[in-house]
Amino acid sequence: MGELVFIGLGLYDELGMSLRGQAEARSCDFLFAELYTNAMPALNLKNLAAVAGNEVTVLSRKEVEENPEELIFSKATAGKVGFLVPGDPMVATTHVDLRLRAHKAGIRTRIVHAGSVGSAISGVSGLQSYKFGRSFTMPVSSKEDFPESIYLGIKNNLGLGLHSLLHLEVDVEGRRHISIPEALKVLLSYSERKHEDAITKKTLVLGAARLEAPDMLVKAGTVEELVRWNFGDPPFVMVIPGRLHFVEVEALHLLCGAPGELMSR
Repeated sequence: MGELVFIGLGLYDELGMSLRGQAEARSCDFLFAELYTNAMPALNLKNLAAVAGNEVTVLSRKEVEENPEELIFSKATAGKVGFLVPGDPMVATTHVDLRLRAHKAGIRTRIVHAGSVGSAISGVSGLQSYKFGRSFTMPVSSKEDFPESIYLGIKNNLGLGLHSLLHLEVDVEGRRHISIPEALKVLLSYSERKHEDAITKKTLVLGAARLEAPDMLVKAGTVEELVRWNFGDPPFVMVIPGRLHFVEVEALHLLCGAPGELMSR
């Protein structure tokens, strides 16, 4: 009986794969990867194959979502197939769908976890992980057509005192992305047009670029401050903090450069 093993690659490069993940990859009969759900700044395919001890075939979004039966499941019915994905495997809904389809096809599946943005952002910022509410993805298209549901979701989180994590889309295949300043301008513009006050120029926000990279940049400040910051290359995430514990206040100030006046709130 074959199986399909989802193996997380982590956040930055091929070294983010755990030792367990490497061992699993080496034992696979076939090894596939998708690199479209998030950008990994320093991932090198040649190095990835060396770490995985196996040839790696990269699949496009269309191949994974529209034709997994022929490309993946046909091999997983009798052999062991590894599927390498950025971050932690089941964070992306496309991977959940692929796993469910494999189960319906009678293929056993397993998961080998790795670092994810959801846990990393708490670590680098000092914000407490259990105080995050619903998270959101701001698509590249937000610059032309902003989804109202994102703003309302952030507003609802703030009403509950919860932090809002926003993943800023990187269209890897289309070579497009939305930056932190662009995302903030979209949110602020919507707020002003709709006469909302959940997000203003004085709202505290955290921006992070290239988590785990040597040149990682994490900065907390007001919206009007961060729209002027150059965060460099993607991937990017943002957090709109909710009610802050005094330890979170100190962490944002000392670790993320938040304004000193935050300490006196």
